[in-house]
Parts: sequence; structure tokens; C-alpha cells
Amino acid sequence: MTGKGLRRGLPVAGPSTVGAMASTIYERVGGEAFFAALVDRFYEGVEQDPLLRPLYPQDLEDSRRHLSLFLAQYWGGPRTYDDERGHPRLRMRHMPFRIGLAERDAWLRHMLAALDEAAIDPAAVAEMTAYFTQTATQLINTV
Repeated sequence: MTGKGLRRGLPVAGPSTVGAMASTIYERVGGEAFFAALVDRFYEGVEQDPLLRPLYPQDLEDSRRHLSLFLAQYWGGPRTYDDERGHPRLRMRHMPFRIGLAERDAWLRHMLAALDEAAIDPAAVAEMTAYFTQTATQLINTV
């Protein structure tokens, strides 16, 4: 199954569920607290990364909040991101930043390291890893 559409009924790929009693990844990993912790661990890496840090604002508070809300919503949590910021439009929102293979690889390294530190279901890790890899690759906008 895919996630429900965002504004204007647009379909959006989302997390899968298995069987009638299956829960979302959001529920299986512990909800909002998990995504806040994941994003905090991710940004600990970004803050020290000489390639990625210049791509972010000096104050990372809004960036942390936006990413946490986005990931929670994508994986089946509350629609707070959509309510506050509208459709994610990931490509458009990232277009002003130079994202090549090196930036993609650095972003993935920090996100996957943060995910590796989480004590969650290996199936959820696999699904999230696939999503992060695919999405980070789609955001490449320079050679």
C-alpha cells in the first residue's frame, strides 16, 4: 500500500504495511520521539561535516523540526508537516543547493549512521534505508 495523498489528492509514495493488523513504521519505531532522536543524531554529523554544513542555515533548529515532521508524516505519523508547510516538494525545496554525488553520499552517510544507532526492527531499517537512498539520489541536481 502507499501513503495517503497530500493536498489536492496527489498520490504520494509512502511506507508499506503488511496484513490487516500491521502498523505503520511510525508506530513500530516509537512515533515522534524516534524521529526527533533520529534527526538529532543525523544533525550531529551534519554539524561537523565540512561539505554539508555550509548548505544549512547557521541555526539548525528549524531544519531539525522540518525534517523530523516530514519523516514522521511520511512514515505514517501526524500530518503536521503538510499542515504547516504544504506539500513537501522535495526537489523544488532542494534545488537552490548544489547537490552532487559527494553531497548525496555525505548526507546518506550521516542519515544511515543515525539509523544504525537506533534499536529498531531490521525490516524497518531496511525499508527506511531504501527510501533514504532512493530519495537522496533523486535530489542530485549537479554533476
